[in-house]
Amino acid sequence: MKLISSLQKSILASAILLGSGLMLPMAGQAVAHAAVAAAGLPDFTDMVERAGPAVVNIRTTARTSTAVRGRIAPGGDDDEMQEFLRRFFGVPVPGQRQQPERSPRNGRQPAPQTEEEVPRGIGSGFLISADGTILTNAHVVDGADEVYVTLTDKREFKAKIIGADARTDVAVVKIEGVNLPRLPLGDSNKIRAGEWVIAIGSPFGLENSVSAGIISAKARDTGDYVPLIQTDVAVNPGNSGGPLINMRGEVVGINSQIYSRSGGYMGISFAVPIDEAIRVSEQLKASGRVTRGRIGVQIGEVAKEVAESLGLTRAQGALVTRVEAGGPAEKAGLQEGDIIMKFNATIIDKATELPRLVGATKPGTKATLSVWRKGTARELMVNIAEMEADKTSKKEEKKSKAEQNANSLGLTLSDLSDAQRKELKIEGGVLVDATEGAAARAGLRSGDIILRLNNADFKDVKQFNALVAKLDPKKVASVLVRRGEVSQFIVIRPTAQ
Repeated sequence: MKLISSLQKSILASAILLGSGLMLPMAGQAVAHAAVAAAGLPDFTDMVERAGPAVVNIRTTARTSTAVRGRIAPGGDDDEMQEFLRRFFGVPVPGQRQQPERSPRNGRQPAPQTEEEVPRGIGSGFLISADGTILTNAHVVDGADEVYVTLTDKREFKAKIIGADARTDVAVVKIEGVNLPRLPLGDSNKIRAGEWVIAIGSPFGLENSVSAGIISAKARDTGDYVPLIQTDVAVNPGNSGGPLINMRGEVVGINSQIYSRSGGYMGISFAVPIDEAIRVSEQLKASGRVTRGRIGVQIGEVAKEVAESLGLTRAQGALVTRVEAGGPAEKAGLQEGDIIMKFNATIIDKATELPRLVGATKPGTKATLSVWRKGTARELMVNIAEMEADKTSKKEEKKSKAEQNANSLGLTLSDLSDAQRKELKIEGGVLVDATEGAAARAGLRSGDIILRLNNADFKDVKQFNALVAKLDPKKVASVLVRRGEVSQFIVIRPTAQ
């Protein structure tokens, strides 16, 4: 057992006196604080002062359309309560007249729409370049229409999303600035369990809050494509995207997840290693997306008993449980029941390591698989294919569709279904989803059905947009519009004059 030094005895005595409720003189307290510092307990104050200005608050908003019926419905909790009363009890919203929905089917006019920007969420991020490049989590900016970044000096910037990768939960956003504070990046491969780290962020919207703890584990297999850093640093909603900083003031991770049964911090938090985050961010900055390799297999862990029965000295590798028909692995000769022991000479200890190695390999290149099959080892050459991109969110799909269907007149359209055409007794036409520019100025609105453009008929959006593309941009265009039970021509002028 290690002997207690005289200095440690002094510290212990001071602690006992303080713990028993006895007050030390001011000089005695100063000595006690100095003794604690001398004993090697961490002091984060200088580091926080240096790092704090480079940590930002991220606020996101979404645009939503609200029907205007004489008044604007209240927001926030009132909306939720009104929806609850309407859905479960059929109670009308107090002070608001109930009106039926208006659509082309029942012949009434659609209610005017107003678009408003509503708060969506808050998070954190940190600057990695003096010209405004920021790292954060993908889930912080997912689904946002606008992103606002606030610095510690209260300057607010409108940010642009450069790219986001849901698989690693990393996103890059950009603000326009010069000589902005930035954080130095560390090496997450050199971190050690037990070392002190701090998190800076905006938990529950409280900007520039600092919490401290230690690294609990270096590589937890909680993510598909990245092993996460586990810490006991207090991380709560709003901390997401903020930096995990070592005692040298370097970022070693991006705070991303917590283990919780209540929604709040319960002693376990996870961070994306900064090395992986930077690798992903470089691809996002270059192309807006991350490219990953794939070989077309499903895998599982190799149990100890299975390893022994197959003649392996220990349980390791990735057990192939399914081979995709026509995929790279099948073409390379891989079979179900094979155990992949190495990938390009890198030993695979756990099955979760294989997807990360394959994913980090450039599509179109060849890789060598060391395989254990029927008691013998063999090598196979496989061509790495490209993994499909992340599926877009419903909001992104809707936005993408709108952008695809929008045309130079300012019309966003969709095709009518056969049932709608039958009900409306028409053979062609398109439904107006949204308007802007010339179409909005002309008075067209959501819910209108366009039956004819000048003297030309059409059956769907594709044909309509083809006709629009041939219009003379300097001349007016007329569209035959059905609105309710009435059809009329509306003139669309190319300018506001």
